[in-house]
Amino acid sequence: MMQSGMDLSQLDPRAAKATSVQALDESATNVEPQALKITAASSNPKMFTLPWHMPLATWPQELLANLPRGISRHVVRFVHVGDEVYAMKEITRQVAEREYEMLRRLEKLELPCVTPIAVVTGRHDREGEPLEAILVTKHLKFSLPYRALFARNLRPDTAERLIDALAVLMVRLHLAGFYWGDVSLSNVLFLRDADAFSAFLVDAETGDLQMTLTEGQREYDIDLARTNIIGELMDLSSGKLLPGDVDEIEVGNRLVDRYHSLWSALTDTDKFNPDEMWKIEKRVNKLNELGFDVDELEMKTAEDGKRILVRPRVVDAGYASRKLLRLTGLDVQENQARRLLNDLDAYRASTWREGEEIEIVATDWMREVFEPTTRMIPREYRSQIEPAQFFHEVLTHRWYLAEQVGHDVPMAEAVQSYIESALPKYKLDQKAVDALNEEADSGVVDDEYTYNDPDDDGYNPDDDPDAAVWSH
Repeated sequence: MMQSGMDLSQLDPRAAKATSVQALDESATNVEPQALKITAASSNPKMFTLPWHMPLATWPQELLANLPRGISRHVVRFVHVGDEVYAMKEITRQVAEREYEMLRRLEKLELPCVTPIAVVTGRHDREGEPLEAILVTKHLKFSLPYRALFARNLRPDTAERLIDALAVLMVRLHLAGFYWGDVSLSNVLFLRDADAFSAFLVDAETGDLQMTLTEGQREYDIDLARTNIIGELMDLSSGKLLPGDVDEIEVGNRLVDRYHSLWSALTDTDKFNPDEMWKIEKRVNKLNELGFDVDELEMKTAEDGKRILVRPRVVDAGYASRKLLRLTGLDVQENQARRLLNDLDAYRASTWREGEEIEIVATDWMREVFEPTTRMIPREYRSQIEPAQFFHEVLTHRWYLAEQVGHDVPMAEAVQSYIESALPKYKLDQKAVDALNEEADSGVVDDEYTYNDPDDDGYNPDDDPDAAVWSH
């Protein structure tokens, strides 16, 4: 965990200046605020109208958004705050401040994590009794916890695709110097990204941000991730949510292999002869294909003077997404961006406009292709699927239709067919959401309203060393 005495000058200036909140060391004498204090990165005035005097577990139903929650040791609720939906987590003041501080720093480094909104301390009930602090983050729209994904009829390789996304997330965090300390599927939210997934860190309680990580720190994170993931998948299997042919241990090993492969591609030093400089471009192109920009290369002559050593010094994720954002203003995931750019290129070729400026062609593609297609998303699904994901899946569906009939299918016809035959899989019915949230609440161990259960057998997960792996 980040210590309060850490020299912030060692960090990237964006992270060092990210927030005024600096959590105190838990061992320090710390007087709780006597009055409500909200430190917010948002100017949403509705924040001040919420019932902060009530334990989160008892907040009025009309304030709550019934969205699937992941398993947590703390009380978590999704709350309507004006036009926004925020995730509220009730935890101790020190942990709330530390996590808010950490998420602010990660956000400033443009790393994939939930957006911190506020930390609320100094809470008291009507009788003046102190209540725990609340960490407020913005709900990541269209995202789902891993258990909600497996509650639907998904492809058999879903587990592998989630693991690939988690490997990318871990590499990005480690490159930035973030030691996670509690890696698991439960601490991640997933967004669909074309035929893959993107992973976002949602729990930074145990994290620590440093200049660089040692190999030992990285390997500890990887080993912990493997152990936790195997356990989580076995839990899914026991609940009949995991396809029977999935080998949980093999999936856990896949994370290790994918992580090391990507880390090597991003950090290894290549050796070239002076007449092989074209290989530098090949290396950069390979990193671009993986979704990374190379902002800086370090090149120097080897000791024998006959070879050139080349190593990426600064890599940044989002190669395709930044290009699409520049051309169209669409802010989407990396694989979605790659698919949309491919369709833009196909549009450019089919309209015989290869010699025209791409920015002009992109404007016409948006107006004539992308926007008319995404406007056809039925109203009841607009909160279920991103427009870019909808467009990608319609393109895939159109290709299959054309293959079946042996000729091109009009876009409008493909959209209608997709809506009728494929889109309903995105609907997570209320019964499934309620079951997921009931299961999520079963892991809560710090809610005083769970302590008065007459059937309580006295078991406390904090006293069970084996429970630590499962209760995140």
